[in-house]
Amino acid sequence: MRFSSRAYVLLLALAMTSFGAFAKKTFVYCSEGSPSTFNPQMGTDGPTINASSKMLYNRLVTFERGGTKVVPSLAKEWTTSKDGLTFTFTLRKDVKFHSTSYFKPSRNFNADDVVFSFNRQRFKEHPYHKVNGGTYEYFNSMEMGKIIKDIVKIDDHTVKFVLSRPEAPFLANLAMDFASILSKEYGDKLKKAKKPEEMAINPVGTGPYVFKKYQKDNLIRYTSNAKYFMGSPKVDRVVFAITPDPHVRFQKLKAGECHFIAEPSPIDLEAMKQNKTIAVLERPGLNIGYLAMNVEKKPLDDKRVRQAIHHALNRGSYIKAIYKGNAKVAKNPIPPTMWSYAKDVTDYEYSIEKAKDLLKSAGVKMPMKLDLWTLPVSRPYNPNGKKMGELIQADLKKIGIQVNLVSYDWPTYLAKARKGDHQMIQLGWTGDNGDPDNFLNVLLGCAAVKAGSNVARWCDKKFESLVDKAKATTDLKARSEFYKEAQQIFKTEIPWVTLAHAKVFKAMSARVKGYQLSPFGTEDFSEIDLK
Repeated sequence: MRFSSRAYVLLLALAMTSFGAFAKKTFVYCSEGSPSTFNPQMGTDGPTINASSKMLYNRLVTFERGGTKVVPSLAKEWTTSKDGLTFTFTLRKDVKFHSTSYFKPSRNFNADDVVFSFNRQRFKEHPYHKVNGGTYEYFNSMEMGKIIKDIVKIDDHTVKFVLSRPEAPFLANLAMDFASILSKEYGDKLKKAKKPEEMAINPVGTGPYVFKKYQKDNLIRYTSNAKYFMGSPKVDRVVFAITPDPHVRFQKLKAGECHFIAEPSPIDLEAMKQNKTIAVLERPGLNIGYLAMNVEKKPLDDKRVRQAIHHALNRGSYIKAIYKGNAKVAKNPIPPTMWSYAKDVTDYEYSIEKAKDLLKSAGVKMPMKLDLWTLPVSRPYNPNGKKMGELIQADLKKIGIQVNLVSYDWPTYLAKARKGDHQMIQLGWTGDNGDPDNFLNVLLGCAAVKAGSNVARWCDKKFESLVDKAKATTDLKARSEFYKEAQQIFKTEIPWVTLAHAKVFKAMSARVKGYQLSPFGTEDFSEIDLK
């Protein structure tokens, strides 16, 4: 449903009234899509992470604002054993879970909540493992279940993680959204009431905001957490107004109906910069937009067909038409600003002749027919999936491939992609922790095929071995060499067409103060204010 501007203002006024007649500050964020869940352990997409993890939850450790350094959060400090196999965390004692209309906590956060939150993901026999679908994409794709040998509660405020092998990115991984801490007490209450699925519908966390209500595909409402251990937010209310069309988001920003908008369209950026009531921020993106080819489906199981498709795509024209020049053609599966980027990899040139020759050598029956799934929402790495699909369709037609464009709503798109229902699919990634493992392992590892994050369904044992070796050492130079060699294998076997590394833009009302761009592309509204 798309609201008229007048209808939206009325709806927002009613929403604010329901919060109380004396609401001081209400911050409105026009988001690009609906969350797939309010449990960040089960989500990997931006709309889900922004609506759940960043608003409602915390983790043992976090990243400093605007950077990639790991700093304390729910854990006030930690120690690591010399062999790198034991991490012991000392927990804060002053952290309170949210008090809502559906749950009143009787105690503060403690070690039981940490054990509950991780064991739910670790053990199939855990009473909450299969609740809400039981899909833990990050946890499983990184093989955290194998890496974590044990989690031991020493006392209420001390918890020890014992690893089965050294894991260089482990601490940074614990700052990721899948490691959010949920309330065991709330889980026990719901289990007793035989309503465990409500944990992801009516969430309870420790974060800066408290969940109030979700009107599917329309609106999410939050209130500030006055008892937040990092200090109560400066705004009293936050409303996520779900607005899929980027041009409509811009119109709402100009009209004052939104204070901040998701994923501004490149087409609108110049007009935004000329508007004195709007502030535009930008930075190089830690991202990759790609076209994944499902290697489990013929004829895409033939490397020559995948190579032909890569040669046939005029990616430079996509940068001009879709990104308006605010991106670079991608060569590798990690961004060029990331350490271990393989500069020496040779990219695939745009060549119709080479593409036709490869198809001929593969002996495939022509004309070939393939389905291409196009992104239904604008993302930092691909602002216009439909237009991108049309350009790819036109390019592949030149080599005799007939492309049928397919799309779904965002949650369905992701769910079906995890199952491997597609042939070719547009997707992308923004780094979660600044480590190459977050791209090469999470998106391309063998365990990630089953977990659902490796949508190319590509499992290469030599590639896998190199990534495993890189994770097992803390020597940065050695890790870099392993990752660079893995990128060479990726480019030869070509499970993706690497499309673009895009600049990230944020557009907001000039009244918004205290916002800081994250290198991970997610939104943190805990310290924003309205002037």
